[in-house]
Amino acid sequence: MIRGILFDFGGVIHDMRWDVARELEETHALPRNALFETLYRTPTWKALECGRGDRLAWLEEAHRLLEARGGRALPRLHDAWRTAQRPILENVALVRALRPPYRTAILSNADASLRERLREGLGIHDLFDAVVCSAEVGIAKPEPAIYRLAAERVGLPPEACLFVDDYEPNVAAAREVGMAAIFFRIDRGHDLGAMLGDVGVRPAR
Repeated sequence: MIRGILFDFGGVIHDMRWDVARELEETHALPRNALFETLYRTPTWKALECGRGDRLAWLEEAHRLLEARGGRALPRLHDAWRTAQRPILENVALVRALRPPYRTAILSNADASLRERLREGLGIHDLFDAVVCSAEVGIAKPEPAIYRLAAERVGLPPEACLFVDDYEPNVAAAREVGMAAIFFRIDRGHDLGAMLGDVGVRPAR
């Protein structure tokens, strides 16, 4: 029986605005996924999400890599993309409605600014019984240990938890440790409330 629900942050609680990324890439004649790859598919990010390195240096490197992709000077397109991102209000409301009886947590590959963003930037920190940020714990999805740690933080065995993520390898890894898991993509029109209902998870109010 599912008693705890673990949510990824980017893509599940926070809309990554893939449409804006695509528009910026098209406007500036950049390859598809260039914004995402130069920001999140680099060794510098892999270190930062595990708590090593400097956030500003990562952002500067991402911009240099993007300019190299484009072969010319570019505006700060990563900043424009990130500024367009916003909470997925229906999913935030869903988390609120699930408490109680369900325990809830954030389980996210993120830099160390995540907790402050949840508390000060978005004001939703109190909706979660635990926040497991990869940069704080030094391990990242899809490592099995971080899923087990998140379950432990909400006081439940993995088998009593359901995990929601927008990246299929992370969903598969959750299942490997015994969790139920849902692959959710807002840009594909997925309805998280309906998906949770399909596995027997429904708000109490």
